[in-house]
Amino acid sequence: MTAPTLVWFRRDLRLHDHEPLSLALQAGGPVVPVYCIDPREFAETHLGGYAKTGAHRARFLLESLADLRANCRRLGGDLVVRRGTPETVLPELAAQIGARTVRFHEEVASEELAVEDAVAEVLRPLDVALKGNWGHSLLHPDDLPFDFEALPELFTQFRVQAEKSSAPRAPLASPTALPPLPEGVNPGEIPALAVLGFAPPPSDPRQLMTFPGGETAGLTRLERWTFEADALKTYKETRNGLLLSDDSSKFSPWLAMGCLSPRRIYAAVQRYERQRVKNDSTYWMIFELYWRDYFRFIVAKHGDRIFRAGGLIGARINWTRDAAALERWRTGQTGYPLVDAAMRELLATGYTSNRARQNVASFLTKNLGIDWRFGAAWFESQLLDYDVASNWGNWAYSAGVGNDARGFRFFNLFKQADDYDPTGAFARHWLPELAGIAGGRIYRPDQLHAAELERVGVRLGHDYPAPMVHFSDSAKACERVYEAGVRGVVRRPGQSRGPRH
Repeated sequence: MTAPTLVWFRRDLRLHDHEPLSLALQAGGPVVPVYCIDPREFAETHLGGYAKTGAHRARFLLESLADLRANCRRLGGDLVVRRGTPETVLPELAAQIGARTVRFHEEVASEELAVEDAVAEVLRPLDVALKGNWGHSLLHPDDLPFDFEALPELFTQFRVQAEKSSAPRAPLASPTALPPLPEGVNPGEIPALAVLGFAPPPSDPRQLMTFPGGETAGLTRLERWTFEADALKTYKETRNGLLLSDDSSKFSPWLAMGCLSPRRIYAAVQRYERQRVKNDSTYWMIFELYWRDYFRFIVAKHGDRIFRAGGLIGARINWTRDAAALERWRTGQTGYPLVDAAMRELLATGYTSNRARQNVASFLTKNLGIDWRFGAAWFESQLLDYDVASNWGNWAYSAGVGNDARGFRFFNLFKQADDYDPTGAFARHWLPELAGIAGGRIYRPDQLHAAELERVGVRLGHDYPAPMVHFSDSAKACERVYEAGVRGVVRRPGQSRGPRH
């Protein structure tokens, strides 16, 4: 009889397009899916002392586990859930059932790789093989025209070469049946949020879209947004919208938790192109998946350099660590409505749009001059769709120290508001104290006459904060610091530590 196989689920909480599960089923023996609720994921961030996993993402995780378990049970199997580190849980479970193999999806960042190493070390003397597969990106590294060591440092160069020579592989089908757990294996309980130390995040009536965790909800969103709402057709034109649910796909929370496979999204886009239309918007969806791939490949190439203050370019910028200013940014009290609306939305929901993220990152680094890593750490704590590569890669890019760094580029908040929210609907939605200000003028309350502010019940510095810095003067001061920090810096090739594919 074929020995049992453990399938170690991590950030891949789905049954579709899951190579470790498919290979385990092909082997023919008992298959035991297992998820470890690792206490290290609920520790504090190295910077800022924030919870690494905040309440919003913890809720999404537990819902995703419940959905995965329900889907496993529907097929005759189950999901084993244990609280503990994988290097403790997996060898104990392997010994209990006589497993000879543990299969899993590989990660790329240092903490995740350290866990893989620890698991491999404890399984080795038990003669249990640890076998990893690549499964988080649209493109497989083996299909790229270069190794990680030769990965281009500019995204456009990567994309052009990849588009010419690499095609996404077809997603694997979901299994039609799963074997029952071996006798004596207790599936365990999925803990409540309170057990993990969280109060349920309060629902906010202003939230226009909710994000239920799990593969079922992810696949439903993919089908509804793409085909039922027909929103893919205009994605390129609407994707920068700040407020409405269907302005962008909002697949990212399910992608980040692995409830949706990027290859499944690609297959849906191809089906849409065959059945509806092929245009710039359908291409742009794939373009965004290429960016997501690129950040993951960059982490595989450069490792821990993505977490350094000087980023991949090795800058020596004299970032500040003004705790009071950081707190005002974090809680949406800067006096700049575009920033404040986005940061309050993030606090309330665990989500804000990509356009909003770019603006708040620019303000933190280019107007306040605060170390970008504190912003990345806060996003790590709060985001439903936190992904280590995309989060830290995008933050380094915004700070001017990452890939495609193009010097001191900052977002003009007022032009951004004019371009993407000319009626002021986004600010009015999240900043009720300013709701009486008509139109796009809501983004410049400090420019309104005192009598006009009085008519709408706003006293700057009391009902709503006055701007904490002068916008253009602060940007000029930060630019001088930035230029001094990057002067003479030469990008050095990164050291690669790729995954075990």
